[in-house]
Amino acid sequence: MITLPEWHNASVIVDRNLEAGREDKVAIFCGDEQASYGELARRINRFGHALKELRVGRENRVLLVLNDTPSFPVAFFGTMRIGAIPVPVNTMLGADDYRYFVEDSLARTVVVDGEHHEKVRDALDGLQEPVELILTNDGQEEGARTLEDLLEWGEDELDPVTTHKDDAAFWLYSSGTTGNPKGVVHLHHDIDYTCETYARHLLEVDESDITFSTTKLFHAYGFGGGVSFPYWAGASSILLPDRPTPEAVLETIQRYGPTLFFCVPALYNSILGYEGAEDYDHSSIRLCVSASEPLAADIWHRWKEKFGLTILDGIGTTEMLHIFVSNFPDEVKPGASGKPVPGYELRILDEEEGHELEAGNAGQLQVKGDSALAYYWRNHEETKEVIKGEWLDVGDFYRLDEDGFYWYEGRADDMIKVKGLWVSPLNVEETLNEHEAVSESAAVGVEVNGLGQVKAYVVLHEGYEGSEDLIEELQGLSEEKLKGYEQPQMIEFVKELPKNPMGKVQRKKLREAESGEAPDTGEAPDPDE
Repeated sequence: MITLPEWHNASVIVDRNLEAGREDKVAIFCGDEQASYGELARRINRFGHALKELRVGRENRVLLVLNDTPSFPVAFFGTMRIGAIPVPVNTMLGADDYRYFVEDSLARTVVVDGEHHEKVRDALDGLQEPVELILTNDGQEEGARTLEDLLEWGEDELDPVTTHKDDAAFWLYSSGTTGNPKGVVHLHHDIDYTCETYARHLLEVDESDITFSTTKLFHAYGFGGGVSFPYWAGASSILLPDRPTPEAVLETIQRYGPTLFFCVPALYNSILGYEGAEDYDHSSIRLCVSASEPLAADIWHRWKEKFGLTILDGIGTTEMLHIFVSNFPDEVKPGASGKPVPGYELRILDEEEGHELEAGNAGQLQVKGDSALAYYWRNHEETKEVIKGEWLDVGDFYRLDEDGFYWYEGRADDMIKVKGLWVSPLNVEETLNEHEAVSESAAVGVEVNGLGQVKAYVVLHEGYEGSEDLIEELQGLSEEKLKGYEQPQMIEFVKELPKNPMGKVQRKKLREAESGEAPDTGEAPDPDE
């Protein structure tokens, strides 16, 4: 599907716009700032020169703790252009996390936003080897360099280092479900592959588009929507440095008029509940995209009814870089993840026997496509567990319906086994969430007298209180909608559910509370513990 020269440096995704005569076209809208493709290229080249002067060399890691501003693509592609490896990480973490990233990646250079400077400075305190700190966006420290100062010197032209298309290009960290985050190593050809598959064949991105992703650029999903897809097509992108609240998102849409909107289910739902959301101008949007977690059919229908816009739900992983299963503009099933994106193949395997399952049966999803990670850094055993020849084990349970659509059943490690049968926590939660009193819920497996059962944690809407009568109502609803073995035998009301920084429910923490590995306070475990 895609043919690249053997020697390829992925930073040329920006150069192609200069070659196409788009030097003066706006590449980035960010608050009151605009950056053209010509200006972006000059900043990238100048930063590359600066890194070389600081003795950053090929395959040296450069950690990026950056908000969504022009500094992100400048640091990312400037690093890549000299053959070094950018490692963007989550900006919503603490000093201990950043210390781990520095020590694990062996990064000796960190580029950090002023907002996160203090946390990173604490992380670097006491390290045996010195780390060069480069501040940006109002970051100041005596003796520390700033990206803005570095861009004042150097040259506007810088040829990309000759790298092989299969050389390591950049890392992303994947938290997974157990242990420390894993460094996911991606190659120079991976970005182009996602652009030539999902961006070209499904979204049909072209230079007339303006993209806006509420998911941050350090995340694979956000990177595609906010950087790689628009740069590849010669489109423009909108960057929002601040927290994507419903108000901030709606104001950004009205101000800049994006044509492609990338968001996540939790935020779609929050926007739907925001008073006056329909009064903002959203007429520029031609397609909405959802990923990161399954999009409930109810949210899809309410969004369509309220705004008249279609959401294309899909799934991707950090390991595959972007979406590889998606609904299509002319083929949508609300609630389903969709069909394979051109360029990817899928199969569903029986977890215990390992053979491929027929439609209608739930099993382990595997994907094949050339944007897959090369390996996990310093994690040979888990690499072998996930990569099966040309296939990658996604870690999710899925089933295929008679129309060729894939339906999410749950994370493999979140699936619940009752009486020898698999229970999808998603099915239990969707049923409970139908009740007017329920805001959200999470189902986990517990062991009672050696037998597996389903337990549900339930968060109520304001104005409702948990009671035995409400438990009976919820269990009655479950009896109407679910098979006997799927029904929750236990229901506990909690104030909130533990979630990661992307808003995904962490069922693992609930299971730990049940097993005694985490304190049982009668409420949902603290997501920061």
